[in-house]
Amino acid sequence: MEALGGQLAEYLPDDCVLALHGDLGVGKTTLVRGIARAWQIKEAVTSPTYNLYTLYQGTRQLIHLDAYRLNASGDIDALMIEDFLESPWCLAVEWPEKISQSIPDDAWHMTLQIADDESHTLRMHRPSPDTRSFVTPNLAE
Repeated sequence: MEALGGQLAEYLPDDCVLALHGDLGVGKTTLVRGIARAWQIKEAVTSPTYNLYTLYQGTRQLIHLDAYRLNASGDIDALMIEDFLESPWCLAVEWPEKISQSIPDDAWHMTLQIADDESHTLRMHRPSPDTRSFVTPNLAE
């Protein structure tokens, strides 16, 4: 999953939101760790469950938000994340369904699942036609 995150990092446009859907333990944070490594972020990337979000700086700014404990879209406004954004940035959101009204229409959505045979299934959806296309690489997880 980390290798896929590294490959995905090449295709994410500047100043974008990446909404990561999937059950607990499916690999969302591991995917974000791969993106961070590709952008030369040196800090340890862990789930920001208790502090809600973490800012990282490398060749791009990465904001990793865990929305699991947020109760409504209004809660994200109180975090004032937009005050910290420095282009080029990427806001990676775990549990985006908790703040669905705050996720922009042009966000990239990735759904991660683990099948019964423990293989990973990934689906990417990008609703904006002007966003660069992403071809899923052949990776064995």
